[in-house]
Amino acid sequence: MKIILETSRLYCREFEPADGPLAYELNADPEVLRYTGDDPFESPEAATEFLKNYPDYRKNGYGRWAVIRKEDDAFLGWCGLKLHPDGSVDIGYRFFKKYWNQGYATESAQACMGYGFTVLGLPEIIGRASRENGASIRVFEKLGMHHWKDEPCEGINDSVVYRLQNPGTKKSP
Repeated sequence: MKIILETSRLYCREFEPADGPLAYELNADPEVLRYTGDDPFESPEAATEFLKNYPDYRKNGYGRWAVIRKEDDAFLGWCGLKLHPDGSVDIGYRFFKKYWNQGYATESAQACMGYGFTVLGLPEIIGRASRENGASIRVFEKLGMHHWKDEPCEGINDSVVYRLQNPGTKKSP
């Protein structure tokens, strides 16, 4: 198990093939996928195969990570950074409904963004969400992100893009 970062309540670690059935269950909930533009996995085996072949850790040195609650090792969902073909890096998260509204998305995303800025030296991190996804937009705002632009992204036509520049780098004039 490779733990990437920790907060007071959580740790984020690389996905393992054994997480496949939980990833399947997470993505099987239509409410969880409502604003994502993603399709559910076809089966627990398909989710396991996806995790076995997840290239981002090897290719980029980071990616989406499993979010685990320290007190009971419960798999809450995932959070992490994703490098896109245009060079942008976004923060993303997805949690089981029973863990919504408990601050886990904000806590894990804040830690992941801190990792991105301090360890990876990223100049900025963006967040993309459906305009209708008020909960994700509130998380972005709690992270200090600001609305940057409106543009379609990965299956979500009416989406907004928020961003935060690395506070440790000088902004250009």
